[in-house]
Amino acid sequence: MDLSTTYLGLRLPHPLMPGSCPMGADLDDVRRLEDAGAAAIVLHSLFEEQITGTQLGAVRHMEAHANAFPEALSYFPKREEFLLGPQEYLEHIRKVKAAVKVPVIASLNGVTRGGWLDYGKRMQDAGADALELNLYYLATDPEESAAAVELGILDLVREIKKSIRIPVALKLSPFFTALPHFARQMDAAGVDGFVLFNRFYQPDIDVEELEVRRDLKLSDSSELLLRLRWLAILHGKVKASLAVTGGVHTALDALKAVMTGAHAVQVVSALYLRGPKHLRTMRDELSEWLEKHEYESLRQAQGSMSLERSPDPSMFERANYVHVLRSWEG
Repeated sequence: MDLSTTYLGLRLPHPLMPGSCPMGADLDDVRRLEDAGAAAIVLHSLFEEQITGTQLGAVRHMEAHANAFPEALSYFPKREEFLLGPQEYLEHIRKVKAAVKVPVIASLNGVTRGGWLDYGKRMQDAGADALELNLYYLATDPEESAAAVELGILDLVREIKKSIRIPVALKLSPFFTALPHFARQMDAAGVDGFVLFNRFYQPDIDVEELEVRRDLKLSDSSELLLRLRWLAILHGKVKASLAVTGGVHTALDALKAVMTGAHAVQVVSALYLRGPKHLRTMRDELSEWLEKHEYESLRQAQGSMSLERSPDPSMFERANYVHVLRSWEG
């Protein structure tokens, strides 16, 4: 079965790859992922705070005064909480490129221009085949408009595209007022791909200790549904590649993502639960399903259930709201 796909201009034997996560920071884990058949390696993110902190000496300054303002500074991670510093990250790219034969996608997590813009070029020079911009931003200022947020991201993307030659993918959140319009603007700015969606890790409250808790919860397949809707809506509306991340645990999950328009499928939580070899299991089961249902290739299925090709487009639109409510049987 031909499972080949093209993502960010990269020809891949199949769409399955690890998403950005701590596995990408360990060279042995990276080798295991390639051995398990990963089509590409997406590295863990280098955070904007790491770069700006290093450049301005902010981390050292904060550590020196950590006891003076604990409430104000506790939100900012200490150096040891980051997996790799900026220079170590660049060296890690070089090591990964030397260790594997599949494409390597570096990741930057931030949203402001700051002093980290040139790191896209440094990652390119270190050997990265593509760059994933993880735009993890939460607007909390009531004076900041949606238009201002989008314009800031657009300006950032334009600057990065001017400075590097390798493909750039935007890892987005679902919290945009008019996502298709925003995606079209990014598309016009030269973005090569969209990754749907970033998982916002929600804080919990410890009512006894009166503390904010930071507990990591792995995804499950139910989280995929939001991504399927927007993949289906964006497919055919932008030139850029589409990738899914969040909620992919099985071969059928991956198949649904492809059918709604995904060119690449990123997996994280399922790999933590079942190990890197689960990638091979998903690939084999995906191939078996397509053969059983008489598909000639993965491309034949790609986008077949998107909004523009769906036999019932209303299921992705407002009418679906009414259908779902009426479907409940107590």
